[in-house]
Parts: sequence; structure tokens; C-alpha cells
Amino acid sequence: MSLGDPRQIPHRGMITVSIMLATIMQALDTTIANVALPHMQGALQSSQDQISWVLTSYIVAAAIATPLTGWLCSAFGRRRVFLIAVCGFTVASALCGMADNIVEIVGARLLQGLFGAALVPLSQAVLLDINPKEKIGQAMAIWGAGIMIGPILGPMLGGWLTENASWRWVFYINLPVGVLAFYGIARYLPESRPAGVRLDLFGFATLSLAIGLLQMFLDRGEQLDWFDSVEIRLEAIGCLVAFAFFVAHTFTAIGTSFFDRRLLKDANFVTGLMFAFIVGLVLYATMALLPTLLQGLLGYPVVYTGIVMAPRGIGTMVAMLMVGRLLHHVDARAIMAVGFVLTAIALYMMTTMTLDMGSRVIVVSGVIQGLGIGFTFVPLSAVAFATLAPDLRNDGTPIFSLLRNIGSSVGISIVQAMLTSGTARAHAQFATDIARGNLAFPSLPAAADPGNPAGLGLINALVDRQAAMMAYLDDFRFMLALTVVSLPLLLLIRKAKAAPKQPGGGAEPELAHEV
Repeated sequence: MSLGDPRQIPHRGMITVSIMLATIMQALDTTIANVALPHMQGALQSSQDQISWVLTSYIVAAAIATPLTGWLCSAFGRRRVFLIAVCGFTVASALCGMADNIVEIVGARLLQGLFGAALVPLSQAVLLDINPKEKIGQAMAIWGAGIMIGPILGPMLGGWLTENASWRWVFYINLPVGVLAFYGIARYLPESRPAGVRLDLFGFATLSLAIGLLQMFLDRGEQLDWFDSVEIRLEAIGCLVAFAFFVAHTFTAIGTSFFDRRLLKDANFVTGLMFAFIVGLVLYATMALLPTLLQGLLGYPVVYTGIVMAPRGIGTMVAMLMVGRLLHHVDARAIMAVGFVLTAIALYMMTTMTLDMGSRVIVVSGVIQGLGIGFTFVPLSAVAFATLAPDLRNDGTPIFSLLRNIGSSVGISIVQAMLTSGTARAHAQFATDIARGNLAFPSLPAAADPGNPAGLGLINALVDRQAAMMAYLDDFRFMLALTVVSLPLLLLIRKAKAAPKQPGGGAEPELAHEV
């Protein structure tokens, strides 16, 4: 369901601007509300468990609706689906800002997730269709910058809006962006011809149930102490059963299934899905750890936390601008290898952090990791779809986004669980050394005398900070190891070859691949 010859499509620049506005709007909303949660909790008079549903409802709704994007485009046309998604997301944002209680805002966030799920995969599919092969690298650089800049700048923008205006402006900021995106898409994006494909209801239902239960399991597991909770055990079992039914149905269905089996025949696309999962895991896990480290242990204000993390986004932007051009001349696998090495260097720097460090190591490691992300994600997005048939892009882009999002959820859950258990383990280890006979005690100030409750409380607070710092460092070591171990998987990606010469002269650079 392509839009035709990319060279004949008018207003390519305006289409790109319009769809990227929608993409950035959705990408920002994955993290922008996080820093505003304490303010929202007070204003809406809700408990900690209730306010967490502001994030959970959005994540679960978006995860369930994302795979449906391909069928919606086939049934109703890509432009129409895009317009409905932008309009629905913008209206839902307004409803979030106007909410007066927890039920209203959770319901509005559900709508946000349902409508916003299609925005990122649709923008990627459109960019792949409106650009000729020699421009695909630059197009994916623009797209990658849009979706990666959201989680990086979201906390800073959310903190600034919350501090200087109100938590409601975290949602109201979407309104002008949504209106501009809707106008641009309505005016410049041509409609694709609907294919009239019948919805495989059983396939969609089982996949949606599996994804929804997985997201609930990952999001609430830490809060409910994982498998000690009946709810978590039921969600895990339900997810496995639903996914087993989905897989069995997909490979035995006669005719069209909800998941197009032809996607699995493209080796680069399958490898790209695996790397999308890994990139989502490493990027979002780091982004989830740093704000709590900086604010909770180092005492950074919300706005300053955003400022010292902002250079990460600058590094990402610089890398993506470079990679779009490098893809014409350098093997995509080599560029991705550089990206993974830079990411590993940044994570190694994070393992050297201390409680009395300055902000320099945060800024420098952030820039290096930002460069690594840019050098990884752009060629990954390009090679994953380089050999995929154009008529499969509407089905492939949602799966690509889904795997990246699941990777981020898994990564955040893993590092948060490791952080909790690591802190408890380190605290217990330190506690065994605190005894009257310890030679270090005579040098402690009188206020820290373990012989009285006040002194013991002070020592306990110091031990808590040290134990938490050790747990953070263990998390960074885990992600460093994961990054290094993932490097050899680049060999699974097919090597790029030069395209044959065109009638007009020079060769047309493209990302065709061979073994």
C-alpha cells in the first residue's frame, strides 16, 4: 500500500515536518508526565498506587493498540488513520489537563495511549514511502531524532512546566502541536488506497491480551513484590497462555492472519527487531535510573536534573545528522558497531560515579551515550526496512515500535528490581560491619555515636545512601555487559552492497543487502 513513486510526491518537506510534529508530541508524552506525578498526586488527592495508573494506563493502552496500526491502514487508508490518531491524541491531551480526579485522568490517559499508538509507526512508514532509496538514511535520521529526543528532553520540559506553570501544562502543550500536525497532514499527505483486508479478530485479541498482561506484569511487578503477588502470577500465566494461542494461530491459520508471516522471511527485519528490543532496553533503562539517582541521592532539583541530562539529546542529534550521510559511504554494521562501543564507554563511565562527584561525569557520559544511540538507531532503522517489501511496511513499522517499547519496559523493570534487591543486599553487608568493636568508630563525630538512637539513625541514613549508590553502579555494570555481549549479533545483519548504476550515470546508493 505504497504512495507511488517517491520522486513524484509533492511537498515532501511539509509532509515530513507535519508527521514529525505528531511523532515528537507522542514521544514526549512517554516521559514528560513522570516528573509531574507528585504534583498530580496532591492535586487529585490520590494514593501512590492510584497515581501510578497515570503512567500504567498510557503504556498498556499504547502497547495493545500498536499492532492494530497495520490493519487500520489497510482497511481505511493511512492518511485517514493518521488524522484520526492526531485528533484523538490532541483531544485526549486536553482532557488530561482538565481532569479533576484520578478516574478522569486515567481514562484520558487510556485514550491518549490508544490514539497515540499509531503515530510513531505511521510516521516511519510514511517517511520510508515518500523518500527515494538514496534518501532513506537521512529520513530515518530525522525520524530517529524525533522519537529519541522525546524521552531525553521529556523530563526536563516536564519539570520546567510543572515548576513554572502547572502540571496541567504537561498535557496542554500538546494542543498547538497537535493542531499544526493535523493541518499539515490533512493538507499535504496523499491518501493511500485501502486494501480492504479482513481483521483476524482471534489473532488480534490473543496478541493484545498477551501484550497488555505483559505490560501490567512489568509495570506493577516491582510495586507488588513480583511473584509473591497473586495478581502478578495471574498476569504472567495469562500472558504466556495468550501468546501461545497467538503463535499457534498465526502459524496454522488458513489465509490471512493478524501477524503477516511474510515479515519473518526477511532476515534483516527480524534482526532489526532484536536490536530494537536491545536499544529500547539500554536507552530507557538508563533514562529511568538517572533522574532518581540525581534527585534522590545527589539532591539535584528537578530542573537542574533536566539540564545536566540535556546534553545526551545534543549528542543524539549530532550523531543522527552525521549518520544520515555516512550511510551512503560506510557499511551500516560498522556504524552500529561504533554506536555500541560509544554506548559501552558511556556506561563504563557511569560505573565510576560516586556520591561526591560533580556534574561533569554526567554531562560527558551523557554526550557519549547520546552519540552512541544516534550511531546505532539510525542505521538500525534503515537496514531493518531496506529489504522489506513496500506493501509490508504498514505491518512492519508497528511491530518495530512495539519491540522497542517492550524492550524499554523490560529494561526498566529489570534495573528497578536489581536496584531494590541490590540496595537491600548492600545495606545488609554494610550493617554487619557496624559494631562497637569496629576500629572506624572512634574517629566518628559524637553525633554519629551508634550507642544512641540519633547517632544510629544518622549512620543508617549514610549506609542507605552508600548501599543505593552501589546498587546503581551494579545496574550500570549490567547494562554495560549487555551492550558488549550484543556486539557480535551485528554479524547477523546482511552486508550492504552498491546498487547497480542508473541510466543517468552514477550509482544510486541504496541499502540492498546480500549474505
